[in-house]
Order: sequence, then C-alpha cells, then structure tokens
Amino acid sequence: MKILRILSLFCFLATTFLTAQNKQITLEEIWNGTFRTEGLDALHSMKNGQQYSVLNFDRSNGATTIDIYDYKTLEKVNTLISSANIENIEYFTDYTFSEDESQVLLATDEVSIFRRSSLGKYYVYNTKTQQTTLVAEDKIQEPTFSPDGNKIAYGLNNNLYVKDLKSGQTKQFTFDGVKNKIINGITDWVYEEEFAFVRAFDWNADSNKIAFIRFDETDVPEFSMDVYGKDLYQTQTVFKYPKAGEKNADVSLHIYDLNTNKKQDVKVNKAYNDFYIPRIKWSSAPNMLSAQYTNRHQNELDLWMIDAEANKSYLAIEEKDKAYIDVTDNLTFLKDKSFIWTSEKDGYNHIYHYSKKGKLINQVTKGNWEVTDYYGFDTKTNRIFYQSVENGSTNRDVYAIKLNGTDKQKLSSNTGQSNADFSADFTYFINTFSNTTTPYLYTLNDAKTGQIIKEIKDNSALKSKLKEYQLSKKEFSTIDINGNDLNMWMIKPPNFDTNKQYPLFMFQYSGPGSQQVANRWNSANDYWYQMLAQQGYIVACVDGRGTGLKGAEFKKVTQNELGKYELEDQIDAAKLLGTKSYIDASRIGIWGWSYGGFMSSNALFKGNDVFKMAIAVAPVTSWRFYDSIYTERYMTTPQENASGYDENSPINHVDKLKGDFLLIHGSGDDNVHVQNTMRMIEALVQANKQFEWMIYPDKNHGIFGGNTRLHLYTKMTNFLNRTLGDKL
Repeated sequence: MKILRILSLFCFLATTFLTAQNKQITLEEIWNGTFRTEGLDALHSMKNGQQYSVLNFDRSNGATTIDIYDYKTLEKVNTLISSANIENIEYFTDYTFSEDESQVLLATDEVSIFRRSSLGKYYVYNTKTQQTTLVAEDKIQEPTFSPDGNKIAYGLNNNLYVKDLKSGQTKQFTFDGVKNKIINGITDWVYEEEFAFVRAFDWNADSNKIAFIRFDETDVPEFSMDVYGKDLYQTQTVFKYPKAGEKNADVSLHIYDLNTNKKQDVKVNKAYNDFYIPRIKWSSAPNMLSAQYTNRHQNELDLWMIDAEANKSYLAIEEKDKAYIDVTDNLTFLKDKSFIWTSEKDGYNHIYHYSKKGKLINQVTKGNWEVTDYYGFDTKTNRIFYQSVENGSTNRDVYAIKLNGTDKQKLSSNTGQSNADFSADFTYFINTFSNTTTPYLYTLNDAKTGQIIKEIKDNSALKSKLKEYQLSKKEFSTIDINGNDLNMWMIKPPNFDTNKQYPLFMFQYSGPGSQQVANRWNSANDYWYQMLAQQGYIVACVDGRGTGLKGAEFKKVTQNELGKYELEDQIDAAKLLGTKSYIDASRIGIWGWSYGGFMSSNALFKGNDVFKMAIAVAPVTSWRFYDSIYTERYMTTPQENASGYDENSPINHVDKLKGDFLLIHGSGDDNVHVQNTMRMIEALVQANKQFEWMIYPDKNHGIFGGNTRLHLYTKMTNFLNRTLGDKL
C-alpha cells in the first residue's frame, strides 16, 4: 500500500509539473493584468545626488505617497508626502519638485484632452511648513514652477497666468485667448501630436521673464466628431485640425517681463513664408532665449539665439536636408555658453559641441550607428552620458564619453535594451534593462564604471509565473530583401515540426524612423502572438526600408512615396518566407495599427496574390486625410506631390481586394479620424467588395477603456482563425 501511495503521488506530481509547463495564454489574461510588470513610477533624482523619490500607492490606507530612497542602501528614508495626511486631496497622480525641492506640485483630478494634454487641479505642498496651496480654482494646464520656486505659470482657457506663491496673488498676462481661435503658451492639436509637446512657454533663469508661443488658428479648418455618450442626444467635439496642404496656425514668439508687465514680440533676422516653432528654451543666461524654427517642408532647421533685453537675434545653426530634419530635445547649454546639439547631418544621429555663436567645436560621437538618447553632461568629469545602438540596431546600451570625443566607455553590460536615469550629481544611475527573455530589471549602477551595485526590482514573480506557460522563443535574424538586410523576428509554435506547414501571420508598423524588431521585453501584443503560436500560427515581423536606427539613407528612402518601398519590402518578405518548407504560402496574413493599418490595407490590395487576409486598425486610408506636420514632413503638400499621395493610398486600390479584410476604427479618434475608415467603406461598397468592419463608439486612437481591448482582440482572433487558421 505504501508503494502504491508513493507511485500515486509521483504520478500526481508528474502530471502537475507537465500541466504547469503547458498552460495556454488566454485573451482574458493578456488584458486583465496577469502579465503586468512592476516598475518605478515617476522616478526623480533628488538634488543632493544621494537620494531619489518614487510615486507609490499605500495599500493599507489607499493613499498615494512620495517616498524618498537612499541610493547606497536602496532603503526608504521617509515618506515625504502622503495624500492621507493632506486635506482635500484624496490622491494625486503625478508630482514635480521646485528647483530647490522645498515645494512639490501635486496633480489631482486629471482629465485627458488629447494624447499628451490634460486638465487638472493642482496643489503646491511646502515640505518645510507642510502647508498646501491650491494653484487655481479651475482645472488648468501645464503649471510650471519658476526657477526660484516663488511663482507658478499655467494655462487656462487659452491664456497664461502667473500665481505668486508668497503673496497668493494671481496675474493674467495674455487676454486674447479664444477657443478654436487664439491659444497662448499651449500648443494646438497638430503641434501636440507631431512635435510632441504641450507646454509652449518657458521661464528664464532669473524667474522674471516668460517666453511663449502664440497660435492664431482662426483660419485653420475645423474638424468635428460626434460623441455618442450616454445621453439621449449625442454631442459634438469641434477642434482645429490642419490636414495636408491646408492652412496651419500662424505662430509668433513673445516674451513677457514680470517686472514691467510688458510683452514684446520676438523677431528673427530671416523672412519665413510658412514656418513652425517646434522648440523654445532659455539658456543659463537670464536674457538669452533659444528657438528652433523650421520651414513648412521641415527640410531646413534653424537655431536662433535671442537677446531678450535688446530684442536682437542671431542664427547659431542652420541645417538643411534633401528630405527632412527632426527637431532635437537634446540642446544643452554649458557654463561657458557653448552648447551640445544632436543631429544626423553626417548620415547618423550623433552628438555635436558648438560654441555660443554656433561654430562647430567638435563632433563628439561618430560611427555608422545612432545615438538614441542623451542623458546629460557632468561638469565635474567633463563626460556626456548617452544611449546608442552601437551594439546592433536591435539593442540599446548606455555609454559615457568625454566632451572632446575621447575615452568612450560602455556602462551597461547585458545585451538588450538598457535605459539610464542618472542621479543629479552623476554619481549613480538606475538602469532599466530588458530583453526578450528578461522582464524589466532595475539596478543601481556606479556611473563611473557602470558596475551594478544592487538590484532594485527584478520582476521575479512574473518570471516565475511565466514558467507555467508553454512559450516560444522570439527568434531574431535578418532577411535579404531588395538588396537590404532587414531585421526580423519570428515566433514559432512551441511544438514546432519542420515537417509540417503552418499559416504565417505578419505584423508591422513601418512608419518613418520606427522600430518593431527590438530585443526588449514583451508588450501586450507579444503575449497575443505567443497565444497564436500556441494555436499553431507562425508570427513574424520585418522592419523594412523607412524604419529607424540604421541611418538616414535607409530611413529617408521613402521620402515623397510613403507606402511604396515599405510595401515592396513586406510583400517580398512574405514571398520569401512563403518558400520555407514549414510555411503554407497559401495562408499568409498581415495586420497593423495606424500606419501599420495603412500598410496592411495596401498589402492586401496590392499584394493580393500573396496575402490571404489582413486586419487594419485605425488606418490612414488616404494621406490627404491626415495632418499637415506629419504628412508634409515626408510627402510635401498634395498640391506639390499629388501622385505620391494618391498612388500609395489604399483607398484608391480597393478594386484589387481579393482576400478577407477586417477594418476597425474608434469613432472618437482625434488623430486618424474615423473619416478614413468611413470613406474606405464607401469605396469598398462602390467597388462591390465584401469585407468586415467594426466601429468602437467614442474610442480614441488607442481603442481602450473598460472591456474594449478584450473585445477588440477577441474579434481579431476570431477573424484570424476563420480566415487563416481554418486548417489548424
């Protein structure tokens, strides 16, 4: 009997072990947080260089806290602020320190406007007196401490205000703001989306001047979206949206002097016909303002230095390109008034050092690789810290280099994606590392040597949980297409058999400068691909021409022809993969979102002999429907390049549809308007083409909220199984 009990126990444990190794991923798990990673939220390095702060949630009382940690020990030193101890604040969602860290700006009750903008109630917490001050009774935008910490500037109803924290008085200093006409200091929709910033004002070093951009969008065409909501009658959102070739907002640069209560218009010594001001930034000198100007085609970028006292300007940098030039966020002014700048003028994005007048001192980094992030300059050691793809375009590492370009040092050690957050004095950095087999690993590192001092978080619980599942390796390789070695990953079924044939499901985004083939930890989509692999699909992704981190020539080959070369690469990659003995060439599908939806639509229409099905989520169906800044950067205007717009837009090729097509959009998409899908539907109907479609009411470009993502991915999975997985 004892032997039988032992055998029974052995069988039970063996069965349990095998079952534990073979769990199947479900859509519910992907979207209910089962595979969520832990992180460090709102990490801030304290000015003393020895401590850092993190936004935490206290489960014991439901409060949000700002906790201070010691770099050396990683132990919590104290809780600086807890919402449980502040009257009228139930919770806060973000925080910002004043420069001397004696005050903290707390964001509460935030409401999203567009992708990056929001309205919220803001409070200033004084760490010395433990007193809390409400900045404004209304919900406001982009409140920002002055450098001396005595004032806060903010936007409200398209105007700008300053609150004096000592006297408690608030002063309004612009008065012409009107919705859908004039905006002061806050970007319009297209600047926010395509130049990626919202706060269009900046304090000078002496806290007595504010530079701001004014947007006159009176003559910009309006776009409207129905909001269906829950009431008996739907409402409508109306906002200014310049489509390609249409009127942009007229922008102007101004400086407000708090001492004199006067504003001055900034003039630069160059006649611009139609232009953008995508960045403004004060230097360390209180009267020297910098401003980046670019022409409408965005193939000329000028850096202007403006003397605010004399209202005189000089051109420090003037860059030109046959295609386009990206604006830089890496402008850094040094004590001697020279500055650091990043540019891809030699064909790859690199770091440059210029004198205050714009004379090149030296190119700091060089090579056939890209600098992907700039972390800062340490005045004590004369070192610049940056991230690059020197270790292969699918990997990113952290480096240090002297300002003169010598003594380059690799500070990260593991192969994958490393990103650094340095202490204020550049003694330490917290490194966030991941690759396809390692969830986010947070370590404290020595900035001098890169050596790991301690682990902070390793997501070991998630790693342990994933051991229960039957997962496949994401295999990286290159594929020779149209004379280029394109980066590719592939996920095969866990029980892959070379003697069998599998359907191939391709994913891509393909937009200019983008990257999907990267050695990093899973996104939600990766778990979906693992689930599909478990069901018997091969999933692959190829980064074709036009994508990023392989030099300007590779990226900008698509200029004036968005969708031409990228599509050729996806079709030819599918054809080549279809020759593999283990892939069923008669069952190849493709999908994508946004630019990827534009591409998957084109692939099914123009590659109708290759692709059996496609899913397009929130696609651009005609470049004539999309915004001016993004589209014209790569295509110039439709008036100048009509064939480039029309030949590569899927709406003009619906007659070629042969396979199965699923078209999905959110009706509240302020970015890629549902107009794209509605016009595509009409074109397909008039071409007498059968297809499937789904509209998610009031959902924006991300199509999320409540049960939405689960519903969306269930629909896509069912469509995929019905059209491509019929033989599984």
